Amino acid sequence: MEASNLARVREYLRAIENAAAGDALAAFYTPDATQLELPNRLNPQGGTSDLPTLLRRAARVPDLLKWQRYELVSEMAQGARVVIEAVWTAELAVAFGAVPAGSTMKAHFAMFFEMQDGRIRRQRNYDCFEPW
Repeated sequence: MEASNLARVREYLRAIENAAAGDALAAFYTPDATQLELPNRLNPQGGTSDLPTLLRRAARVPDLLKWQRYELVSEMAQGARVVIEAVWTAELAVAFGAVPAGSTMKAHFAMFFEMQDGRIRRQRNYDCFEPW
């Protein structure tokens, strides 16, 4: 189970890199999935998103980012839990505040996943953005 859960999370991150949306992205989640984003520079209040919210946000990604990549730094799985440390890099398709379109953003992520039947039920993100 641990190896298959880890493989599934890797597939999920590749799908995000490829701007998966709609049913292609929903296939990675349970219907009651939630994602908790802890406060960070991009989202100072943090917040919790349900599956419909996650899918709406994913549909907007191609308008906001030219590309995005996850460099996996470390990973581990224990039972139904998967933990990923990654460096996220993306190129902006549009200006973001004072940051012009075409600029690159970078963040260091710690992501904690709770899996159920090979799908993500809970995701908790700690995102540390580099200065922009």
